[in-house]
Amino acid sequence: HAVWTALIKESRDPLAFNLLQAVPFLPAALALLLWIDLGAVPREAWRMLAASCVIHAAYVFWMGRALAGAELSVVYVSLSSTPAFLPLAAVPLLGETVSVQGAVGIAVVVLGMWLVHTRGDARLRSFLQPGTGFAYLVLLATVAYSLTDKAAMAALSGAEWREPVPRALVYFVLLGLGHATLVAPFVLARTGPRALWSQGRAEWRRILYAAAGTTASYTLILEALRHAPVSYVAAVRQSSVLFAVGIGALWLGEVPGPWRLGGAVLTVAGVVLVSLA
Repeated sequence: HAVWTALIKESRDPLAFNLLQAVPFLPAALALLLWIDLGAVPREAWRMLAASCVIHAAYVFWMGRALAGAELSVVYVSLSSTPAFLPLAAVPLLGETVSVQGAVGIAVVVLGMWLVHTRGDARLRSFLQPGTGFAYLVLLATVAYSLTDKAAMAALSGAEWREPVPRALVYFVLLGLGHATLVAPFVLARTGPRALWSQGRAEWRRILYAAAGTTASYTLILEALRHAPVSYVAAVRQSSVLFAVGIGALWLGEVPGPWRLGGAVLTVAGVVLVSLA
């Protein structure tokens, strides 16, 4: 996931790149759908899928805008804060409770985000650097689709399944088709067909790598959601912030500095506390 995000960041136009990586996925996805009976997908999973397509479309759009305006490490730390905020959503929606240790973990994650975004500067304008507004929206979308995808995979796990394709891969295919269709008009209106075609021709190898990476990574996440609580899955996944900071420094030439490095470590530590709680 960290490498996939870096590929988007390094592209000519991150927003257009997010749509282009769906192109090589479409023929394989349509062929895959010919092998399965969509009637095997339960009604509750379809409802969650519809909601998740909308949320993922917003996520892809906001992710592209965030990476176009901010450094990889800033955007990725926002993404990695998801496990701290999932319990806050789970309390009213799922009737869960937050322990003292969990609350401490949430506070540590917030502190880590603050250090990464502001480099220790407490003034309000430090929270509003270029791209950070979209990074906060990406965080919100990540929390939302984590909940909907968990509910969808729970519904799929409870259904009888005799199809030759794993249910997590089927869900990913439907999700990819759905959110790409929803986000395409916004990308085309902002970028234009000619610029989109030009970028596709220039970056087709990177697009193929990104398409393969997102298919492998998110199918594995969906499979994990079938077997483990969403907070645990999100916690393990988002600890990749340390990889993202390293990639930003070694690959993209970013200079994170001690404040940002310390904030990244604190974010991971807070995620671990939330997970243990």
